[in-house]
Amino acid sequence: MLEQLEHLKFTMAYNTLVLQNDPVLANIIVRLEPPVIESTHDVFHDLMSCIIEQQIHYRSSKRIFAKALERAGIRHLSLDNVYLLEEHALPFLKLSSGKLETMMAFIDYWRGPHPDFETLSDEDIRKELSGIKGIGKWTIDMVLLYTLNRPNVFPYDDFHLKQVMVSLYQLNPNSKLKAQMLEIASLWKDQQSLAVLYLLEWKRRSKA
Repeated sequence: MLEQLEHLKFTMAYNTLVLQNDPVLANIIVRLEPPVIESTHDVFHDLMSCIIEQQIHYRSSKRIFAKALERAGIRHLSLDNVYLLEEHALPFLKLSSGKLETMMAFIDYWRGPHPDFETLSDEDIRKELSGIKGIGKWTIDMVLLYTLNRPNVFPYDDFHLKQVMVSLYQLNPNSKLKAQMLEIASLWKDQQSLAVLYLLEWKRRSKA
């Protein structure tokens, strides 16, 4: 009950902030339930999903990754069973040489000593993961947003987020789109993740 009250207080405070600063997002918030993310908090599993899905938004569609796990007889990917994925699924995934190299580099990294990501700051996580060849900003943003539930993540490179923001905010996609998106995101203060989740949920429902 206490958690529900705290969540309600937070939602009301956030709604007030957005109502004052961003009427477009405010209109979405009053129409939708607060987004709920069932996070795995498992960086290895989710980052491998991002790599294998080849830049597909991995909370919208995990078909390739799910099929790979099914073919390998795995329910949840870990360092202990990743060899099954390599033996039984990789030949059918048809990953590009670059993606395959990234996946192997990440597995090698995870086999060595690595920090507890739950205890790292967002900035330190970015530094840690960007040192692995082939892992870029989008993948790290997805891990921060969905896996670790960090509150202030704005993945401006995400295809779906670009689409919905161009549509809702009447942005010009051909003229400094990143700068336009960042200007709007500044209205959301230090709770950019929640705003992003609302926008992506709005896009998902609009397509349904």
